Amino acid sequence: METYIVKVNGEVFEVEVEKKGSHAAPAAAPAAAPAPKASGGSASGEPVVCGTAGSVFKIVCHAGEQVRSGDTIIVLEAMKMEIPVVSPKDGTVSKVLVSEGETTASGQTVAYVE
Repeated sequence: METYIVKVNGEVFEVEVEKKGSHAAPAAAPAAAPAPKASGGSASGEPVVCGTAGSVFKIVCHAGEQVRSGDTIIVLEAMKMEIPVVSPKDGTVSKVLVSEGETTASGQTVAYVE
């Protein structure tokens, strides 16, 4: 499976594409990222995970803020593109685990939404 970042009508999407006829076992999971920095609140709720490695460009929502499913919580910068990391559900941001300028790994939990 390969991951690509595509831009359609100004909106950025990250897509995973499996090669046709590829029946190989999935690759090993990436190494765990260093322990993230805390930003207040409890670490409960559903994790918000970034789909690609990058640098935290902007934190849009902070602990205690209400969000709806699909709302941008963090904006990553990768390959000179801004990539939104969105809320997986309606709720309240309980904790933001990264700070602006910090580097993230693909699959890293960057926040929690209750």
